[in-house]
Amino acid sequence: MADKTLVCKDCGEEFVFTEGEQEFYKEKGFENDPVRCNTCRKARKQQSNRR
Repeated sequence: MADKTLVCKDCGEEFVFTEGEQEFYKEKGFENDPVRCNTCRKARKQQSNRR
């Protein structure tokens, strides 16, 4: 496995999905790659917690 460069669906910026993160996703049984960068993921999570 190698690092992957993905594009965030919220901000459109490229981000790296590292080999270690891919291993973690595989161990957890996640089948899809992330669609948001860490910054947008954190912002979305904060918005969800405010409600």
